[in-house]
Amino acid sequence: MLDVLGDTNAAALVGLIGGVLLGLAARLGRFCTLGAIEDLLYAGSSVRMRMWGIAIGTAMTGSFGLMQLGLLNAPDASYLQFGWVPWASVAGGLVFGYGMAMAGNCGFGALARLGGGDLRSFVIVLVMGLAAYVAISGPLAKLRVAAFPMRPLDPGETLPGIAHLVERMTGLSAPVFGMALGVVIVAAMFTTPDMRKARKQAFWALNAGLAIVIGWGGTQWVLDTGFTPVPVESHTYSAPLGDTILYLMTASGTSLNFGVGSVAGVLVGAFIGSALKGHFRWEACEDPRELKRQIGGAVLMGFGAVVAFGCSIGQGLSAFSLLYYGAPVTFLAIMAGAALGLRHLISGFAPAE
Repeated sequence: MLDVLGDTNAAALVGLIGGVLLGLAARLGRFCTLGAIEDLLYAGSSVRMRMWGIAIGTAMTGSFGLMQLGLLNAPDASYLQFGWVPWASVAGGLVFGYGMAMAGNCGFGALARLGGGDLRSFVIVLVMGLAAYVAISGPLAKLRVAAFPMRPLDPGETLPGIAHLVERMTGLSAPVFGMALGVVIVAAMFTTPDMRKARKQAFWALNAGLAIVIGWGGTQWVLDTGFTPVPVESHTYSAPLGDTILYLMTASGTSLNFGVGSVAGVLVGAFIGSALKGHFRWEACEDPRELKRQIGGAVLMGFGAVVAFGCSIGQGLSAFSLLYYGAPVTFLAIMAGAALGLRHLISGFAPAE
């Protein structure tokens, strides 16, 4: 297979498969970060937030299951190759969450909406991808590195993961701990009658978690069997948006990668999902103030995701699936930033009466 496709194209195919699952989950299961937070804070419903718990638990169980089977080498996984910078998780998460509220979507959500014909989301995708690259390798890169230095781990250094910390402290196998915790998290999400009745949402949440597992296992397989040092990674939607823009402009001199395949997959999955539901329709922004807010939010998301080392999907699912130290902190910071942004939009920070 690799002889025909090539290593980087195979990694892109892995990303495409998982991306399609995520796109379908967004359109058919209403799997959405901001939507989950809005429902929890303003609609009194925890179903979509519990969907996130199901996805996290599924991704965690599957990813540590791969480790147990020898199909995922933890030190190769992208999130476990760098030391944790706590203030980056907090600052980046808050900025990303606030930007998400201002834009009305995260990068993943914008791709899912674009797949359904929403041209407003096309602006979010472009701006967020450009902003991410400004922070990664553009004019703000040196400032970011100085303020939030990401240090590669030294050989033999303990991996920055909760499961591996537990293993070091108690001797309990990291994969066994991770799988057990994942099962407990999934089970805990079904403790309310509303969630037990939401079978469709639970099904698509499970698929979202499975997409993360496919990413880790697939890229590890390409690395182990191919000849190109392909990164072992799973889904995130900040830098890959920029990668996709660059690929579309310079395809003759660059190659596909997992992130580009993942972006394409979400678009394809979202298009299929919206077509199946009869929801595909072209939409455009008619309010200049709304467009300005979306552009500003996309800029904040691009910067915040790079600082936090991942977006709501990258940290909230992919990093969480490995129990990376920064994942729960970043996810909580994203929620706090989004709550602040939603309050700003709804009440303009007016004091509660």
